[in-house]
Amino acid sequence: MGHIINLTTYKDSRGVLTVLDRVVDFEIKRLFYIYAVDDSDRGGHRHHNTYQAAICIKGSCKITNNDGHKTEIFDLDTPEKCLILEPNDWHIMHSFTEDAILLVLASTAFDPKDYIYEPYENTL
Repeated sequence: MGHIINLTTYKDSRGVLTVLDRVVDFEIKRLFYIYAVDDSDRGGHRHHNTYQAAICIKGSCKITNNDGHKTEIFDLDTPEKCLILEPNDWHIMHSFTEDAILLVLASTAFDPKDYIYEPYENTL
């Protein structure tokens, strides 16, 4: 099931530094970011193999996640939070603020055959 990791963050008079060092348990093969989202939902899928780590580095968004047993809504409202998504996590990214930038680290390169679009029966 998806879960939040609080990222190591250092704050002082010069600004804020958030570190992504040994945060994910997978080799990062792909990075992408989503921004300038209107009121549309993004995602709406799960994977056969891909693990992901999602960080809203600016603004905020929500990710509704369902692992086939439980549905949970995660509020990514600070760049100090990292949401880990496992392959069986069917997820929808939504409620983006106008300035939101969602950074995603993935364990695999893009492969359309890795996507499963059919939601679990109990998905919101």
